[in-house]
Amino acid sequence: MNTNSDKVFRARRVITPTGEVAASVVVHDGRIAEITPYDAPHAAGEIIDVPDDSALLPGLVDSHVHVNEPGRTAWEGFATATRAAVAGGITTLIDMPLNSIPATVDIAALREKQDVAAGQCSIDVGFWGGAVGDNLGDMAELARAGVFGFKAFLLPSGVEEFCHLDAAQLEAAVRAVAELDSLLIVHAEDPAVIDAAPAPHGPIYADFLASRPVEAETRAIAALIDLAERYGARVHVLHLAAACAVPMIAAARARGVRITAETCPHYLTISAEEIPDGATEFKCCPPIRNRVNQQGLWNGLRDNVIDCIVSDHSPSTVELKRAGGGDFGKAWGGIAGLQVGLSAIWTASPDWVGLPDLVRWMATGPADLAGLEHKGRIAIGADADFCVFAPHEEFVVDATALQHRNPISAYDGRTLRGVVRSTWLRGDLITGDHARGRLLQREG
Repeated sequence: MNTNSDKVFRARRVITPTGEVAASVVVHDGRIAEITPYDAPHAAGEIIDVPDDSALLPGLVDSHVHVNEPGRTAWEGFATATRAAVAGGITTLIDMPLNSIPATVDIAALREKQDVAAGQCSIDVGFWGGAVGDNLGDMAELARAGVFGFKAFLLPSGVEEFCHLDAAQLEAAVRAVAELDSLLIVHAEDPAVIDAAPAPHGPIYADFLASRPVEAETRAIAALIDLAERYGARVHVLHLAAACAVPMIAAARARGVRITAETCPHYLTISAEEIPDGATEFKCCPPIRNRVNQQGLWNGLRDNVIDCIVSDHSPSTVELKRAGGGDFGKAWGGIAGLQVGLSAIWTASPDWVGLPDLVRWMATGPADLAGLEHKGRIAIGADADFCVFAPHEEFVVDATALQHRNPISAYDGRTLRGVVRSTWLRGDLITGDHARGRLLQREG
């Protein structure tokens, strides 16, 4: 395949930063060179006509994926994760520093992860570094090596290789990212609130929900806001589940605090009321909350307080996910949703949501978070990464047919609307059969 030849993608529905248009998108050397009217003549190049029942979206960007390789490759891996991403219209992902062994908390671990990923990735992949109690002195070297920022936990992460930060360590990490002009992304739940709540146990979902109260999120976010304001640091709230924190984030932004937030498809499409007891495929932390809370998250997206929707793809083996035979205290916590997030969100979207909103939340927003100006948008100069999406077509999720390594999913058996017809990376069709992806580094 000659990737240097021009291609012209023609579609009646092209989702651009200024809205939906009928257009021809001209690609040269893997970048978008021109956007012209749909019927504009083109002297040379291959013409790719997008079917009229489909829209041309930018390739999605998922900035919250646990690939788990090396060390826990039985849970997932770069080959399977990136094939699942292709099937879900995702052309760029950023890998979390856990649950791999070693965790990405120093330069040696980063190099090992890059070496393992090289030659396996169907899409472009970047890496977050970790901020743990004993590595704060390694953060500058990791930043120079191109990690996109640093992840921190405020309570035990669930794996012994990735330690959480106490209050003094969190303050030191916030100060460090301010000095490095980097970003701290935070699993924001307060450990004291969790410790005071009933311990998770047994098969009743309401009991598990009580073990992770909303106050754990709001108290942790308040502390993070205070530190970000004090040091002028850039911070990001991961997987926001508690809608009552949205006004706090909005108020902080209004006075200039550099804080952003994300939520996830499972919080927006599944509610606590519909989770059966013993169904540990729905276990995640923070937990999936009730319908009223879910509406508050949608309102946070509508009001531009929540910036992006990302998968928090956190898979495990079936045995770990089912550990305890339906006991929410014993089963692994995490939702495997990388492949179906776009369709799940489109299916559950309120009437006011259009495809440009999905692109803003699932492509441009995560790209902007990571500083990837050439990703997540159909604009001149951007990478020619595309998702051809049929918004009216439906399918039933079959966990055994997903590209994820382990056949367990909270979406199994659900009828979803919106099908990814094809995915393109730098103007080339990708199917997951060839490792065409590049390893990305933060620029600047």
